[in-house]
Amino acid sequence: MTLSTWLLYVAAVFVLTVTPGPAVLMCVSTSVNLGPRKALITSLGSTSAVVGLMALSALGLGALLAASELLFSALKWAGAAYLAYLGVRALLAPASDIRVAGGAAAVGTQRLLAQGFLVGLSNPKALLFFGALFPQFLDPAAPQLPQFLVLGATFVFFELGWLTVYALTASRAQRWLQQPHRARQFNRLTGVVFLLAAGLLASSKRQPA
Repeated sequence: MTLSTWLLYVAAVFVLTVTPGPAVLMCVSTSVNLGPRKALITSLGSTSAVVGLMALSALGLGALLAASELLFSALKWAGAAYLAYLGVRALLAPASDIRVAGGAAAVGTQRLLAQGFLVGLSNPKALLFFGALFPQFLDPAAPQLPQFLVLGATFVFFELGWLTVYALTASRAQRWLQQPHRARQFNRLTGVVFLLAAGLLASSKRQPA
């Protein structure tokens, strides 16, 4: 892989990771409700899922999903159901759910990691994406593993970097959202966006192999 190829990949990853999606929404919501430190834990969970998806794509599961309508549909509907669950939970959350970070100690690290991991894992199209993206930047004449590690590390760097930026930015609005009507509006907006993400995932179609 040449430097120019890697820089092109960096540009593509930069645009992809800065674009808000379910992981960003989870990060922002957690930061507002529980503080930036808790949000970073969920970010580590979602990024761990991304790493797993990249590894599975490298092992060929991305190609399997592209070829299997049944497997793709099963994973798609499971992911959509989880995003819809998050949306409904946010819509039904009382305004008092938004609180200062000091009151969030009862939320365990394992639970936050699991929530982030499930959000990161909720989109089977990510497997197809990594399966389609990586080959465009790999030099077939060079060893594959070092190139894959470089591409994966680059993606994780930008993913975690942008999630950290979103978490710190959202935490600044935390106290402003303490007022009940603002908190209620935020919860509703969060719920609607999660439901929209669930709908988009549910309506997605597998590309023919």
